[in-house]
Amino acid sequence: MRKVYLDHSATTPVRPEVLEAMLPYLESRFGNASSIHGSGREAKVALEEAREKVAEVIGAAPSEVFFTSGGTESDNLAIKGTAFANRKKGNHIITSQIEHHAVLESCKFVDNEGFEVTYLPVDSQGLVHGDDLRKAIRDDSTLVSIMHVNNEVGTIQPLEELGKIARDKGVYFHSDAVQSVGKIRIDVQTSNVDMLSMSGHKIHGPKGVGALYVRKGVRITPWTHGGHHERSRRAGTENVPGIVGFARALELMNQELDDQCEHMKNLTETFYRRLVELIPDVVLHGDSSKRVPNILSLSFKGVEGESVILSLDMRGVAVASGSACTSGTLEPSHVLSAMRVPPEIAQGAVRFSFGRDNTMEDVEYVLSLLPEIVQRLRSISPLYAQKQQKQSG
Repeated sequence: MRKVYLDHSATTPVRPEVLEAMLPYLESRFGNASSIHGSGREAKVALEEAREKVAEVIGAAPSEVFFTSGGTESDNLAIKGTAFANRKKGNHIITSQIEHHAVLESCKFVDNEGFEVTYLPVDSQGLVHGDDLRKAIRDDSTLVSIMHVNNEVGTIQPLEELGKIARDKGVYFHSDAVQSVGKIRIDVQTSNVDMLSMSGHKIHGPKGVGALYVRKGVRITPWTHGGHHERSRRAGTENVPGIVGFARALELMNQELDDQCEHMKNLTETFYRRLVELIPDVVLHGDSSKRVPNILSLSFKGVEGESVILSLDMRGVAVASGSACTSGTLEPSHVLSAMRVPPEIAQGAVRFSFGRDNTMEDVEYVLSLLPEIVQRLRSISPLYAQKQQKQSG
């Protein structure tokens, strides 16, 4: 049976070049980067070279890059660390209703610790508006956290505009860029961010490694305590093999970015154009133009998304209903709910997220399966049958 993987927003396979870069630090160069002997110094050199590579890609100074275990830890450190470090200035945090749960749960935590959190609305395309942010900022606001690219629908937020609003008000600005770094260009200088979260396994790097960019001068309290690793920002022995792999993956993605964006755009646009020709009543979620080229969130009216996912899985195709971190829940996506998508349509959402190794043959294969799957599911859907009867009557 043919296998087609279209869930690259959940995770990606490690590239051979990345694995090759990592292997020496798993085998012969296994030293602890904090040790002062030869093996430790060798690991330290690799660690700092990786830091330089990551910094170069995002336009930062190496001293502003702190390695973590991934996007979730980076989000937690940015939000909790900034909130507590700046509590004397104020206790008001601003985020959006469509953030990843790593941000939402961190905000919920600080809310329970006496902070106040404002959740900005989004429009029907999933965009945060600058006027809403401007109105929400108060004298006691210390942090704004708005993701760069939404992981479910692919909408790109206007970071430069939002960041400038926060900066003009003297408020720190953090962005979860897990779905954007390595996929679209980002420069921390022009985007006006003070902190930026990144993850390795979304860009063909290893799992369990990521980074947080922290602009020089930003006050942030460490959230993991122990040694003085990462310049006392994040205690714990550095995952040198993972960090080397993350930096190599990011370096490769950046080198190939323009070609890969064009490749991804061709795949997704062809897939969507052909799909709506083959299947009626398909709904596209998110902005049609302000989106990353690899994510398509679609609903098939009258059909539950989970049924489509399972039907495709039985034919060798891997897709998702939204964030992998919330799979298994019966609740409609909080992202689609915030975009005011009706529940019966939101329940039918399926996310197709393409990767660098996908081909037009993959597109053709999925297109050969979906019409029959959707037709079969609609034939047993009482809601869709009633809709058809009303239209014909």
